[in-house]
Amino acid sequence: MKYLQKLGKSLMLPVAVLPVAAILSGIGYWILNTAGENFVQAFFTAAGGALLDNLPLLFALGVAIGMASKPDGTAALAGLVSWLVVTRLLSPETVATLQGIPVEDVNIGFGRIENAFVGIICGLIGAYCYDKFKDVQLPAALSFFSGKRSVAIVTTGASLVVALALYFVWPVLFGGLVSFGEWMVGLGPVGAGLYGFFNRLLIPLGLHHALNAVFWFDVAGINDLGNFLNGTGTAGVTGQYMTGYFPIMMFGLPGAALAMYLTAKTNRRKVTAGILLSGAFASFFVGVTEPLEFAFMFLAPALYVVHAIFTGISMFIMALLPVRMGFGFSGGFIDLMLGWVNPLAQNPWAIFLAGAIWFVIYFVSFYFIIKRFDLKTPGREDEEVEVDETSTGSSKFLNQASAILKGLGGKDNVLELDNCATRLRMEIADVSKVDDAAIRRAGAAGIMKPGGKSVQVIYGLEVQFVKDAMEDLIAGRVEAPSAPVAVADAAVAAPSQGGVATKTVLTVRQPVAGRVVPLSEVPDATFSQGIMGSGVAVEPTGDTVWAPADGTVAHVFPTSHAVALKLRDGTELLVHVGVDTVEMKGEGFETLVAVGDEVVEGTPLLRFDLDAIRAAGHPAVTPVIVLGGGDVELRLRQD
Repeated sequence: MKYLQKLGKSLMLPVAVLPVAAILSGIGYWILNTAGENFVQAFFTAAGGALLDNLPLLFALGVAIGMASKPDGTAALAGLVSWLVVTRLLSPETVATLQGIPVEDVNIGFGRIENAFVGIICGLIGAYCYDKFKDVQLPAALSFFSGKRSVAIVTTGASLVVALALYFVWPVLFGGLVSFGEWMVGLGPVGAGLYGFFNRLLIPLGLHHALNAVFWFDVAGINDLGNFLNGTGTAGVTGQYMTGYFPIMMFGLPGAALAMYLTAKTNRRKVTAGILLSGAFASFFVGVTEPLEFAFMFLAPALYVVHAIFTGISMFIMALLPVRMGFGFSGGFIDLMLGWVNPLAQNPWAIFLAGAIWFVIYFVSFYFIIKRFDLKTPGREDEEVEVDETSTGSSKFLNQASAILKGLGGKDNVLELDNCATRLRMEIADVSKVDDAAIRRAGAAGIMKPGGKSVQVIYGLEVQFVKDAMEDLIAGRVEAPSAPVAVADAAVAAPSQGGVATKTVLTVRQPVAGRVVPLSEVPDATFSQGIMGSGVAVEPTGDTVWAPADGTVAHVFPTSHAVALKLRDGTELLVHVGVDTVEMKGEGFETLVAVGDEVVEGTPLLRFDLDAIRAAGHPAVTPVIVLGGGDVELRLRQD
């Protein structure tokens, strides 16, 4: 159910733009039917149609963004790629080529492949591929396609598989529904009721077009919509497959919107009112119901079934009564006024009476069901907590990030933010505002100011979580804690100073071939001054980092330039190949293990291109650090 709720909220992004698009289209349609084709009419119609006609594409983008765990533009691009691949492969022109037949002979279902269902499926494909492959590491020869660049490529492959499945499934579903609709024709008002019920149920799948084709157009000889507009139908009969929509679209759904607004959480009513009010407006005046229907379709599926039942009942009752009305666009106020004088219209005033009753029925039913079963309609969804304030892990990072930002002079003082294996790397607008002591109290092991506007905060292996929390705070996605907690103990203990030191000696295998040198020879104060911990360094002559002892892979960095192990006794060792090699962005590096892998001494951990490091202008000296091990003397043995 949580998955459906997340899907429902993902649709709110594209749905929010539909009411104004519907109104623009409605104005254009009204002008067309009263003054004929003209510049103003064409302008409004095109403006509204630009969005309404591309609703499935908007769904592909919105779902890709909303369903991805931590989305960015790459997720949206993946959704777009999936949509383009699937719809192009299943377009009538492509299918005609694949089958070697004329386009006009292609199954009618392929002409309706650009629908909301396919848009949602493509969005889900994009979100899944983004989450699974945005951090993938490829061999050095293919490193250009690593990470986010791989997402669109993988999405294309996944979309090919989905398109192949739909190639066989879609026409069968579409054809089956056409046959089902033709059978319902002979049931009279009961058939009209069943049509209304299934029409609503099929909207999420985009298959309602199959039923519409049977009842509205000349597929089974009914042509209800065409005959009404042309005035060529049968009085008292024509319009029975459209009339029942008017009370629901103009009054029923706005009643549901009022119920959802009044049952929303008090602190979220203002936000909820925006989508519900605009959706109700579009539904009443233009008969565009998607903004309201998609607002609760996935958040509360049971309510949508109730809505489908009510629509079926309305269609059945209006077909029984001597009330007939039709539309050219949809069952809204504009179409009702335009069709009022149609010679086939019958007792149109009764639509307002029926509408008032349906408004009450929808309002009472929705209000009771929502409250009784605690349905997660708009404004009542479970809160999505970006950072869990109650968990010691994520709340610590948020608190530390907030305190570090304050020590940096506030979020407006941070121009750029990045991280490497153990430190935050930033460009600061005004370095004089940086409070070193405050940043250390927040949990940093040290601060470096290489020059200019550059500032580096040395933190430790969990720096990525602090960086993510800082990005959320800067972007306003989360609120800063009211009183950021200063962390008394630094994330990485500094070396012991003064007195008579009694150090523990830790001897491990030398992790990389080369000459062992003191840590003080590393041209980076973070290592040479022991800020990260004690250790030694190696001037490498080989190209492989091996596990110096048995343990578990604790961290593998996206750029593959460093790896950390947690040994059996709990000691954490960091092997950092070169200095500032994070700037190579993985070029010349290849990770051979993953986080959580159990390794034994001598297991290859990563490979690197020594020539590439030197060609990039970086020192290749490789620190081997005991994280937080200020009282540990590290010794390397050569086997």
